[in-house]
Amino acid sequence: MKKNIAFTAGLIVAMVCPAAAQDAIAQTRAPSQPPAARAAPPAATPAPQAQSAPSAPAPDTATLKGGEVVARVGGSDVTAEELRAAVALLDARSQAAMARDPALLSQTVRAILANRLVLKEALAKKWDQQPAVLAQIARARENLITESYLQSVTTPPESYPSDADIKSVYEANASAFLVPRRFKLAQIVVTVSKDADKTAEDAARKKLDEVLKKVKQPGADFAALARASSDDAASAERDGELGWLGEPDLRAEIRSQVSGLPKAGITEPIRLDDGWHILKLLDTEASRTRPLAEVRDSLVQRIRAERTEANRRAYVTELLKQAPPVVNEIALSKLFDGKSDAAPTR
Repeated sequence: MKKNIAFTAGLIVAMVCPAAAQDAIAQTRAPSQPPAARAAPPAATPAPQAQSAPSAPAPDTATLKGGEVVARVGGSDVTAEELRAAVALLDARSQAAMARDPALLSQTVRAILANRLVLKEALAKKWDQQPAVLAQIARARENLITESYLQSVTTPPESYPSDADIKSVYEANASAFLVPRRFKLAQIVVTVSKDADKTAEDAARKKLDEVLKKVKQPGADFAALARASSDDAASAERDGELGWLGEPDLRAEIRSQVSGLPKAGITEPIRLDDGWHILKLLDTEASRTRPLAEVRDSLVQRIRAERTEANRRAYVTELLKQAPPVVNEIALSKLFDGKSDAAPTR
């Protein structure tokens, strides 16, 4: 018998969106986020009320009928319609990942099935009738009704923002779309810690002098020297290349030398925490402002989100004007000592 039982979206997200870590490059710091573009929408007035059985293989949800069963566990079915609803709850990045890897869709189905089993056991033990659980369910119901209703009356129409609105916000926030100058760099590293003893420091300095002498010879092959001499294995395998790095993301010690170099220029040795770095400037890309066409979609999302928030504040403010709240401040101050004999105050 099919049972349509709600499932927890958070479990699905946790299963299909594992976090991925990236190794940091010694020369760079984490890039800072550009300032968000700010629209300045006028406040809106309240809008009118808007009217363990084996699982199936990962399905192509676009070709399934809504009621078609894609998996079953403990007498409970997961239909194509429910699976589409689960996928719709995920963010765009997760949906794109799922489109690339059908195995993630299978994981989503398995997450739903796992939740069904837990829920079935909890209901069998009447867990939903526990006083604390009943109170949480009531609060969750109130919050869901409130939030969904507010969304229905404060979301701007599909036609918003207009092309003129988008262009105006783009021009007013041009600095937010500035892409700073970038440098394509390669490096040779001679490793020595800052707290190394004199013997290690002298050995590193000797190697550095030898490398620097070879690098400065006419026609020197920097890539070959990086492969043969650099102590940084990761970049050495790529002929010393670090790729493109934004100017704000470079450490100050590096930025001060790289910013004035001509193409193919080589820096003097730079002392960092992990040792000495000799850098070669392979190429430079001038700063630019991202064109409107490139940022339009994200800009529209931000403008709509800010208008929705402004509409929400205006709507709630108007409701409070129509029905001013009354708070017994004296009783509130005694909430935790059991005293509540004061008269209501405004």
